Amino acid sequence: MKEIRDGTKSNKISQPLVLDIEDFKGDFSFDALFGNLVNELLPSFQEEDADSLEANGNINGNDALPNGRSGQGQGQGQGQGQGQLTPLFPEVDALLSMFKNSCSQLVEIRKQVDGKLFNLKKDVSAQDSKHRKTLGELEKGVDGLFDSFARLDSRISSVGQTAAKIGDHLQSADSQRETASQTMELIKYLMEFNSSPGDLMELSPLFSDDSRVAEAASIAQKLRSFAEEDIGRQGVTMQSVPGNATASRGLEVAVGNLQEYCNELENRLLSRFDTASQKRELSTMAECAKILSQFNRGTSAMQHYVGLRPMFDVEVMNADTRLVLGDQDSLPSPSNVARALSSLYKEIIDTVRKEAATITAVFPSPNDVMSILVQRVMEDRVPKLLEKLLVKPSLVHPPPMGEGGLLLYLRMLAVGYEKTQELAKDLRSVGCGDLDIEGLTESLFIDHKDMYIEYEQASLRQLYKSKMEELLSESQLSGESTGSIGRSKGASISSSHQQISVTVVTEFVRWNEEAISRCTLFSPQPGNLATNVKTVFTCLLDQVSQYTTEGLERARDGLTEAAALRERFVLGTSVSRRVAAAAASAAEAAAAAGESSFRSFMVAVQRCGSSVAIVQQYFANSISRLLLPVDGAHAASCEEMATAMSSAEGAAYKGLQQCIETVMAEVERLLSAEQKATDYKSPDDGIVPDHRPTNACIRVVAYLSRVLEAAFTALEGLNKQAFLTELGNRLHKGLSNHWQKYTFNPSGGLRLKRDITEYGDFVRSFNAPTVDEKFESLSIMANVFIVAPESLSSLFEGTPSILKDAQRFIQLREDYKSAKLAAKLSSLWPTS
Repeated sequence: MKEIRDGTKSNKISQPLVLDIEDFKGDFSFDALFGNLVNELLPSFQEEDADSLEANGNINGNDALPNGRSGQGQGQGQGQGQGQLTPLFPEVDALLSMFKNSCSQLVEIRKQVDGKLFNLKKDVSAQDSKHRKTLGELEKGVDGLFDSFARLDSRISSVGQTAAKIGDHLQSADSQRETASQTMELIKYLMEFNSSPGDLMELSPLFSDDSRVAEAASIAQKLRSFAEEDIGRQGVTMQSVPGNATASRGLEVAVGNLQEYCNELENRLLSRFDTASQKRELSTMAECAKILSQFNRGTSAMQHYVGLRPMFDVEVMNADTRLVLGDQDSLPSPSNVARALSSLYKEIIDTVRKEAATITAVFPSPNDVMSILVQRVMEDRVPKLLEKLLVKPSLVHPPPMGEGGLLLYLRMLAVGYEKTQELAKDLRSVGCGDLDIEGLTESLFIDHKDMYIEYEQASLRQLYKSKMEELLSESQLSGESTGSIGRSKGASISSSHQQISVTVVTEFVRWNEEAISRCTLFSPQPGNLATNVKTVFTCLLDQVSQYTTEGLERARDGLTEAAALRERFVLGTSVSRRVAAAAASAAEAAAAAGESSFRSFMVAVQRCGSSVAIVQQYFANSISRLLLPVDGAHAASCEEMATAMSSAEGAAYKGLQQCIETVMAEVERLLSAEQKATDYKSPDDGIVPDHRPTNACIRVVAYLSRVLEAAFTALEGLNKQAFLTELGNRLHKGLSNHWQKYTFNPSGGLRLKRDITEYGDFVRSFNAPTVDEKFESLSIMANVFIVAPESLSSLFEGTPSILKDAQRFIQLREDYKSAKLAAKLSSLWPTS
């Protein structure tokens, strides 16, 4: 922006402001343009305005307006006298003129710019058209170049294929020439062998030179193969073409000579191999083995090497037997045999590992040699040892337990099988080629495993029989030493009887656990294992069932004997006092025997329950999980357990009934011996009544407390509740019948009520509600002896259920007839 100013502030602009093209270049902004204009002109305007105000003195007192001019009305009213005021912003007109000039210049510049843009577009369009034409010509040139390259590549490929064909033909021709040369040489050698049979003296030096043995062996094998194949072909057409017979015969001579030579060469190599083996010259052994591999793939050399190993000598195998079995006179121990087998098998593994190092260094196919070596171990050395170790005993006449019985054979079988499996696993880790060593190991025991479960069952039966004989012998010895004394006192009739022992049942379970462990060892398949486990567990159920049932039956025999003793001392009424005293003493002895038998039977029941619990726990912990793979096996075993224990349950039930009979028999004896008629009918009612229980009641309760202590300990759950309920009912019935023998006066009724209370307090420990109710009813009925006759009818109000029993008790009142109670109470019950 250009502007022309003079040196003073008061002069006006002599020329208008001029804008040039440079002002609109770059980041042009009208706001910036106007701001610059105002910022340049405003300072001069402010100075001039200040000077003007000072000169005029602001006479009129009117403020300037924002646009720099004074008010319109005032200007007009005073313009005549004062003259026209100078504009506050005189540059406005100049700016307007400048803006108009700038606008016209901008229009002109825009036209110039539009013209230049039009020319530029025209030039760009021309250049683009020219460029497109050039690109089209280039594309045509490139396409031609690609076609040329494709023709060149095709030509190169054709030339390469031709060269490759020529090379193949040359290689084939060279191969045919080489084959023809070798064939001519083989024919020459074959003609040498086609001489008279057995004449090998005229052969080429190749076949007798020790330094060329490998080459001679290779050529001999090729000649044999060629001759044998030709004989096969000639044999097919011999009958149709008779002329071939001569050629075939000639080839047969050559084959015979070749076979003879190969045998001689193989023997020579084997001899050299043995010599090198004795000197441990591995390089020579490897050279011989490599050459021998051309004869039947080296089988003869492999077998020859394995057969000469010292580990298969007869003396070594005899030493194995002595190491494992020990002295012939002593009975082998499974633990000693296990240690000996571990030691022996470790020695075999170490030997095989050393042989493996030699075989790897010597033979071209070490895996094949290892297969033969390990097979020889598992088919020769191990079987000969197992044959002497595992002598299968007879099931009809098994060896006695003193010689180990069938269990010794089974333990030896388990030890041999387990250790031999470990041997097979170790041999597999050392290396045995493609040999199925696991199947070979199983085949060593197949005869034993086929009948294993039968031997297991027979062994368990033999163990059980032996144990029973041992227990019987111990029981007889104990009976001889103590039985006569016990019987003389009548205190222990069953002392000579064998009692059930939980320790014995635990031993049964231990036998079964050992048998189950062998089942797991011999039957890895889940299905077979479940079947065998079920069979073995059934043996345990049979043993426990038989043992506990027989034990309970023996305990019942004691109860039966005690009952027989009681019957022997039942006397009539007309006997002498001496006889009655002797009978009473014997009856007490029989009672003591009964009490002892009762305790013995309760102990038997308790031990029987403990034995069953042990079997059930063993089944839950060890057997049930093994039966799961077979559907229904678990449920079937549970049913077998219930069935097996049913016989013992039956014996226990009968014995408990006998126990009740024994207890009630003694209660009745005590009541008969101790109860006096005066207990319930005092001679003089004026005497202060005795509120203590009768002596008979005291004796009976003391006896029941003492004897039932064993029942409380032995019985549990429902069995205990059922037994005590039955005993309580029998006691109630026995006491009711016993009191029917006596007559009661009021004081006797009080004494009876005291007895009933004593009995009721005792039976409350039975926890049998029905029994408690019956004794409560007895206590109510005892009141019939206490109340006055006129109060009897009101005594049974609200309890009609005891009327029948009450009638029987009322008849026992001392005043029943004198008070004519039958007539007075006839309204309570019908006259019978």
